[in-house]
Amino acid sequence: MGKQGRRRMGSYALFLIALFLCKFLAVAILDPLDFLALQSIRKSLHDLPGSNFFASWDFTSDPCNFAGVYCDSDKVIALNLGDPRAGSPGLTGRIDPAIGKLSALAELSIVPGRIYGSLPQSVSQLKDLRFLAISRNFISGDIPATLGQLRSLKTLDLSYNQLTGEIPRSIGTLPELTNVILCHNQLSGSVPPFLSQVLTRVDLKHNALTGSLAPDSLPPSLQSLSLAWNQLTGPVDRLLSRLDQLNYLDLSLNQFTGPIPSQLFSFPITNLQLERNLFTGSVQPADQVTISTVDLSHNRLWGQISPMFSTVQNLYLNNNRFTGQVPASFVDRLLSGSIQILYLQHNYLTGIEIKPTAEIPVSSSLCLQYNCMVPPVQTPCPLKAGNEKTRPTAQCNEWKG
Repeated sequence: MGKQGRRRMGSYALFLIALFLCKFLAVAILDPLDFLALQSIRKSLHDLPGSNFFASWDFTSDPCNFAGVYCDSDKVIALNLGDPRAGSPGLTGRIDPAIGKLSALAELSIVPGRIYGSLPQSVSQLKDLRFLAISRNFISGDIPATLGQLRSLKTLDLSYNQLTGEIPRSIGTLPELTNVILCHNQLSGSVPPFLSQVLTRVDLKHNALTGSLAPDSLPPSLQSLSLAWNQLTGPVDRLLSRLDQLNYLDLSLNQFTGPIPSQLFSFPITNLQLERNLFTGSVQPADQVTISTVDLSHNRLWGQISPMFSTVQNLYLNNNRFTGQVPASFVDRLLSGSIQILYLQHNYLTGIEIKPTAEIPVSSSLCLQYNCMVPPVQTPCPLKAGNEKTRPTAQCNEWKG
């Protein structure tokens, strides 16, 4: 037996002596399987320079007093690995499969650091696990499909890693799931349907997901949905119409098609990001829109701009196919400072009733260039708007025709 093996056996022998003494004193002590699992976990992980998280992990003492280890009676119920303070260096190494031996574990988290390798399949043995969060590390490989066996799981956060492959459909069947955060990975394939009726947050942005979303693929309980920066396609109007609890929606930088449902604008959303898709049709909210930021830019929307949007603080309608006059209510709210951003450039608009001498508040931005009119006021536009003030007459005539 090597020196390392003798040292491990020595610490376990001390643990058994402590176990013997504690039985006399009627004091609970850690289950031997949990003790050995913690030893294996410690062996495979290390502090990054500047971190001293593992300084308290002395196996000649009670592991329930270790940093990040929480026990109930003789079982480990929570494992929070790494210094949680902002800016701490974190840990490096691999997650040892022995983690699956912590049979009562309900919470597992690892702070941002340089953990690499795959997520062990053995995590699926943790039948009581409710919270799994290992974000901003270097975890790679596939998400184990066997995570679908964790029927008590509420939060799954594996964001900002290097995960590949598809999101297992089994994860969508978890009945207690409330948060799914898998953003900033390299996941591909389609978005599985989520069956949990208590799901409130889905964040899958910055992946390589493809395919379309079925109208019933997400539950009405959803409050936050981010699918930005993927390659998703197809219509979403029937799906979105059902999600009336949404307070945050970001579908930007995809290839979604079809109309934007008018009822979406009456939902309790504070930030609506639908830019850079292939949405078509007219956009006509039924009531004044109370969403503070609405970005519908870079789509294929047409028709007249609804005056219902004049109550939006930051409105991006640029790079579409809107026509007609800009409603007068926009001018009133712009000059009063109620509208901070009004981007209407690169459309087919034919007029706006604003005096050339009108003073637009310094806190407000208006861009009108490249429409079917000469902008009556000269205002600074974003650089991406280009230098041309007016759309060529031939294009305007062609669009009228």
